[in-house]
Amino acid sequence: MLAKLSTRPSLRRCAVPCAAGLALLGAGLPAADDPAPGRARFYDQKVTWSACEGEDMPKDLQCGKVTVPLDYADPKKGTLDLALARYRATGRSRGSVLLNFGGPGGQGVGQLAMAGKDFMGLTNGYDVVGFDPRGVGRSSPVSCGNAPDDPLAADGDAAVADPQALLEKLRDAAAECTEHSGPVLRHIGTVNAARDLDVMRDALGDGKLNYLGFSYGSRLGAVYAAQFPDRVGRMVLDGVDTLTEPLSEQGVVSAQGQQTALENFLAWCTEDIACPFGQNPREAREHVVEVVESLDRDPVPTDFGEAFSGQDFAGALAQGLFSRELWPSLQRAVAQLLEDGDTSRLEAFASGGVAHPPWRAAHRGLTDPQDVPLDNLPAALMAVNCADDPDRPAAEQVGRDLGRLRARYERASPVFGRYRLTQVLMCYGRPKGTDFIRDEVKDLDTPRMLLVGTRGDPATPYRWTVETAERLGSSAVVLDNRGEGHTGYGSSKCVHRKVDAFLLYGTLPPDGSSCGSDHDTE
Repeated sequence: MLAKLSTRPSLRRCAVPCAAGLALLGAGLPAADDPAPGRARFYDQKVTWSACEGEDMPKDLQCGKVTVPLDYADPKKGTLDLALARYRATGRSRGSVLLNFGGPGGQGVGQLAMAGKDFMGLTNGYDVVGFDPRGVGRSSPVSCGNAPDDPLAADGDAAVADPQALLEKLRDAAAECTEHSGPVLRHIGTVNAARDLDVMRDALGDGKLNYLGFSYGSRLGAVYAAQFPDRVGRMVLDGVDTLTEPLSEQGVVSAQGQQTALENFLAWCTEDIACPFGQNPREAREHVVEVVESLDRDPVPTDFGEAFSGQDFAGALAQGLFSRELWPSLQRAVAQLLEDGDTSRLEAFASGGVAHPPWRAAHRGLTDPQDVPLDNLPAALMAVNCADDPDRPAAEQVGRDLGRLRARYERASPVFGRYRLTQVLMCYGRPKGTDFIRDEVKDLDTPRMLLVGTRGDPATPYRWTVETAERLGSSAVVLDNRGEGHTGYGSSKCVHRKVDAFLLYGTLPPDGSSCGSDHDTE
């Protein structure tokens, strides 16, 4: 999930860690320090920086790229270019701090361009660097074309009654993603993204990786630390992901968190005469369910000819609910749909503010920003989450459990239940994923790292921070943020100060210490 940093819709792209795994196909990856033939040359490059192209790019932001192997097990198979951007240190630089904003599927270059002011304090000692991971943004973006992404939406009862038909739809959807994504899809996932991080670290001239990862970015940071423990510098994980929770449980947690956030939003909205759902919170909750069901039965066409369904509506709501600062914009976007049939503002939430026609070709060099496919974030979300988990239920198990799972998810949330369950099911038909994260990311022998958990986080519950810290071992130091919203760095001045103090000066808060709200006395 993307961190709560900027209040602009294009930065609210949150992606729940709730799907099962797409495989890293072929031979197993070599050990981190194994000098596999052909790998060494990727550690012999430097980033060439230049002004970022684009009207909206800040003038003080510089862009560059690094080249990585498509397949770390066989570097001769080809290469990928990964997009980078940086704000230079204002004084003497001690190196770089790399940022990952979450997702999986969040574009780091564009988000750094728009949220740069949140990180200016770090430029007192570092070059602040964002990047588009493999398969994301300008870095060989994956796409699923016109593949159906809501096989349960139109007639969930029929899917339960005929699970074989559903499984066939899921296999067809997986094939569409393969067709539209090109060779990178076979080599996507956090294990390879962490190896890419190490190439970036070296190309930036840093002996150790200094890193700030939000939400899914915490998973990426933990995997890096497990692969390259001797290269970990100062590492912060904010909005900590689970490394072990079963996928079906992750989806339920996400649905419950989004439902709670929706009810809080509706309580706020109905106090305003302009609320498109009326002035009664209970009736407003019923109205939202009716809108989802109506759009699933009769989707609204968009400017690009694609249909905007009830599940698209649920996805847009999910993105807009992660920060109270976005609620007024979300209210206006919903009103525009209900009053005028105009989906454009909701599409900005659902697609990260990007409005491009579907993309039809695979690229290995940097992709032009205007050619990034509209569905890149959800396509990358599925691909990475599928690649990161080895679970694949057999067809018989899917048929046996589908009715029970659907009922459980819809109890968790009548609005987001099917949306989250669909994301879990979409891994069916894809190859088995890696078991590295579940089996190997534990008991780390690294310098101490800071884990930030927020008590009111609707996406990554605080207990995941505690559980992951216990799993990582004595190197993990927990900061308890007693606030609301997804992640703490962008919403809590206390968290912001403590994270900056650690990254800049190495000053860690005591394990288990807390930050209250900004109105409390610390």
